[in-house]
Amino acid sequence: MDKKEALKFIQEHGMALEEADFKPGQLNNKDKEIILAAVIERGSNFQYADDSLKKDKDFVLTAIKQNGDALEYADKSSKKDKKFVLAAVKQRGYAFEYADKSLKKDKKFVLKVVKQDGSALIGADKSFKKDKEIVLIAVKRNGFALKYADKSFKKNKEIVLIAVKSHGGALHDADKSLKKDKEIVLKAVKQDGDALRYADDSLKKDKEIVLAAVKQRGDALDYADDSFKKDKEIVLIAVKRHGFALEFADDSLKKDKEIVLEAIKQDGDALEFADDSLKIDPDILAIINDDE
Repeated sequence: MDKKEALKFIQEHGMALEEADFKPGQLNNKDKEIILAAVIERGSNFQYADDSLKKDKDFVLTAIKQNGDALEYADKSSKKDKKFVLAAVKQRGYAFEYADKSLKKDKKFVLKVVKQDGSALIGADKSFKKDKEIVLIAVKRNGFALKYADKSFKKNKEIVLIAVKSHGGALHDADKSLKKDKEIVLKAVKQDGDALRYADDSLKKDKEIVLAAVKQRGDALDYADDSFKKDKEIVLIAVKRHGFALEFADDSLKKDKEIVLEAIKQDGDALEFADDSLKIDPDILAIINDDE
């Protein structure tokens, strides 16, 4: 396998170099082009680069700009360099986890990285995960940063509201008490209907919540109370948003021609979930044939 073939293999398979079936001498780990192509596919591939490349500042910076995870395998000096760490975090917030401890304990720098990507909170010193100023900025930037905040903030309504406004899925990491809070859950499902899955069961029976969820994302119907899967109004809204939501409707509504028509108008493949009696209906087949 020559260099051209090696590059093609890496780009097509996107796998770790250790998994590639290279014979001795075929992979030159000093070759910048090959290593960079491998790093773009997977940051962990940087570990197989020759030490000379890990110490080559220009190359390291290029690598981490392409894949922030490459910082994990860069030399120690790069992990202490603010310029390099910021570049890595810009590409992938979680890369802050690989920065030197001195930067993780530098409040001014931590504020800078969480402003860039809230998920960088994962790498911050434990003391900063209890720092309201830092946590507020982190969850505003990326709601999922709530996962890495101190437990006290997961019970803090102000913080959780900001997190779910940023990303509804942050509801997953909120304290159980707040998963029962209608205001928070409503904000979460309006941002991402899928967040309904994390709501307390009592709110999966709340029509206002369920309506908001399926309007944002039809397949959120899957997480609604069974009573709503029999509710024609709710199911119609869901299938208009996402045809495949028909899968989660009650069997009685899979026989409802109006609902099935709306579902296949949105996605013809939703016919898979219709009652067999409607799979041969002329009006429905006409829509399917028109789409084809």
